[in-house]
Amino acid sequence: MMATTALKNPASATTSAVKSPIKLAHIVFRTSRFEAMLAWYKTVLNATTAFANDEIAFIAYDDEHHRVAFIHVPGLAEQPAGMAGLHHVAFTVDSLDTLLDNHLRLREQGIEAAWPVNHGPTTSLYYSDPDGNQVEFQVDNYDTVEEAGEYFFTEEFATNTIGVDFDADALHARLKAGEDERELKLRPPSGPRGVDTIPLR
Repeated sequence: MMATTALKNPASATTSAVKSPIKLAHIVFRTSRFEAMLAWYKTVLNATTAFANDEIAFIAYDDEHHRVAFIHVPGLAEQPAGMAGLHHVAFTVDSLDTLLDNHLRLREQGIEAAWPVNHGPTTSLYYSDPDGNQVEFQVDNYDTVEEAGEYFFTEEFATNTIGVDFDADALHARLKAGEDERELKLRPPSGPRGVDTIPLR
């Protein structure tokens, strides 16, 4: 098991260190479900098409020219379960209210969350796209990166690094009833939990 380390890169202090990127630019999916994937991501990200033809499509939802792209490759095999690879991609929203309101809006369009979980640093909803890729939408539970980083070194996180599942509808009702968002985002106490309990393949 990896030892717990601080959220810093010691090599960044040396002259031989690689200079860090300024941002994550985009992600690209290879798919045979070209139209379905394009439509799904445009819906869940509220994105627009920046460019598309029969072979490739770019979509954007902010000031970047494209954040997600799709390459159309007919006849691809299905993703086998239990293989090494990318587990999920994650997008941050601005509030718990947005996260839970979007949950209801997406459900109305037939897109259901697969896993609601409070990780501690974030409150998150996971979805599966048409190809079975996992997509996380999250809201930060703390106001600063430093506060979130400190949580990683608590006994609570050492006991349960995965998080505590929650009922998204019940949490939404409590938020709309006027309960404080900061309090609702605090992860409740739990017992031990490891990666073998993650319900996503």
